Amino acid sequence: MSERALLFLKALVERYIRDGQPVGSRTLAKDTGLDLSPATVRNVMADLEDLGLLVSPHTSAGRVPTAAGYRLFVDSLLTVSPPSERDIASLRSTFVPGMDAKSLVETASNLLSGVTHLAGVVMLPRHERNAFRQIELVPLSDSRVLAILITTEGEVHNRIINTDRRFSPAQLEQSANYLNQMFTGQDINEVRRRLLEDLKRTHENMDQLMMHAAVLAHRVVEDADRKDDCYIAGQTNLMEFGELSSMDRLKQLFEAFNEKREILHILDRCIAADGVQIFIGEESGYALLDDCSVVSTTYRVEGEVVGVLGVIGPTRMDYQRVIPIVDVTARLLAAALRQN
Repeated sequence: MSERALLFLKALVERYIRDGQPVGSRTLAKDTGLDLSPATVRNVMADLEDLGLLVSPHTSAGRVPTAAGYRLFVDSLLTVSPPSERDIASLRSTFVPGMDAKSLVETASNLLSGVTHLAGVVMLPRHERNAFRQIELVPLSDSRVLAILITTEGEVHNRIINTDRRFSPAQLEQSANYLNQMFTGQDINEVRRRLLEDLKRTHENMDQLMMHAAVLAHRVVEDADRKDDCYIAGQTNLMEFGELSSMDRLKQLFEAFNEKREILHILDRCIAADGVQIFIGEESGYALLDDCSVVSTTYRVEGEVVGVLGVIGPTRMDYQRVIPIVDVTARLLAAALRQN
């Protein structure tokens, strides 16, 4: 691509982010400050459209960026300036000393949504998530077993499980002792993962009674694993963007925010990544967010990644402003967690 074409793409994306309206050739010529005829500008825009970077809505002669256009803009044309010391001090003052981890996470989520006017999402630190404390297995009538899981937060999850054989009280006690020895203190997600691995083993590699114990535990751990692992704030901010404001679209988005599982799955993909990660449109792999972008980054305590935070908004979000806010908030949250 020529430098002129890149300049036009940058100017068009910035204008569309600002106004939310298709950009025409006259506006683009004015924004770039180049002394070019409207016909020349239209030719360049047509070339960008042929490359899949722009699209022309059928209701307008102007053009808007595609996801590929935003991706090129973010990767190659965006200039990001860090917040001023004054802005950082203002953000830092939001984290009050003495707050517990969950309050700090909730504060960070509200801060992200308030400053960016998008939806802010923050995963709970891994060590603050629900953990396995104790399981009890109680025989009932016929071949039914009552599995009782107690978490470190004092939550109690009960599940009646139909089995293919009868278990004596002694067998169930032995199974419960085995499970408690293996999993006490571990994150529920980790327990669920290990149980799945155990269930994939062959019978020759695992005692039959322990295999049944893993089956029973997995059934009740599934319920406990549905506990919310993140805070989301500012969902209603998305109503301000025309491309997301239809009632059906908002209903679907709000249901996704309430359910959270897919949102958490997207954030989990950032755990092993360095720096700010940006998913634009279909890159998230979640159809409900095809018109949205996710800007996220990890936060660390004592050098270890313990969570992910970020914002969700329309693809025409102000990346230049949002990216440094996400990065700084992650650093401030990490500092507050270390201090507390």
